[in-house]
Amino acid sequence: MTFLHKHILGTRQLSAQDITMILDTAESFKEINTRDIKKVPTLRGKTVVNLFYEASTRTRTSFEIAEKRLSADAVNISASSSSVVKGETLEDTARNIEAMRPDIIVIRHSASGAADYLARRLDCSIINAGDGAHEHPSQALLDLFTMRQHRGRIRGLTVTIIGDITHSRVARSNLFALTTMGARVRLAGPGTMIPPGIEKLGCEVFTSMEEALAGADVVMMLRIQLERQGRSLLPSLREYARFYGLNRDKLQLAREDALVMHPGPMNRGVEICSDVADGGQNVILEQVENGVAVRMALLYLVSGPVADNP
Repeated sequence: MTFLHKHILGTRQLSAQDITMILDTAESFKEINTRDIKKVPTLRGKTVVNLFYEASTRTRTSFEIAEKRLSADAVNISASSSSVVKGETLEDTARNIEAMRPDIIVIRHSASGAADYLARRLDCSIINAGDGAHEHPSQALLDLFTMRQHRGRIRGLTVTIIGDITHSRVARSNLFALTTMGARVRLAGPGTMIPPGIEKLGCEVFTSMEEALAGADVVMMLRIQLERQGRSLLPSLREYARFYGLNRDKLQLAREDALVMHPGPMNRGVEICSDVADGGQNVILEQVENGVAVRMALLYLVSGPVADNP
């Protein structure tokens, strides 16, 4: 079976078959990460450029490790240390990089649609590592991988995502991927942080955290993205934590074996208490670990010989 996508721009463009192939491929790569020598020659001779216009710890490091474990040549470029500070446009930067003949560009950018913009103009493959408040496909795919690892399936699960939904690219990518795979998705947060009409995408919307948690199989907490808000959307962080912070008492409303997830970075004491973040139901560090295998799978699949434009 051939993966027919040249780019990974979002989960909305992926079919259930695509997502299953990515997760199955990641499963085969995960074993490599447990070896004493964590390297295979799969992408030897390929060059991957990590072009990050925003700060990142988990995503950038995870992609770089994935590239090196596949024996690709990885080049890291930060906007703060590039010609961007001299006024160079995204397109000019990308075209100059492409002139050096990389095989894949992994991009994170503050503008929604930046990855798609490059995919329409460059010949190399583009992987979206997060674009504005639009999508973050690799994060959603590693989240699904972690859910499937623990539950053996995605279909039929009730997944509750709580927090700043409006500004969360993670929430959007998870919503698209989870509904495609047959999960039931609940979104919850203050009314000021819920996009109007998002229920039309096939999810349930709650302003009551308690109602959204009832019987959930998975609870995913999101941080408040103050850097993307033009104005304050809540009275105070203390009040937010009171109504939308996950503590042990609230977690008891979900299923007894519910998974607790967070894409990071966490703001302890705001959206999640430390006793939950470090508790027995959390799989947060497993998400980070699984991110390497999932990103190895994405790099491998888009580098295949047969592809189309999404």
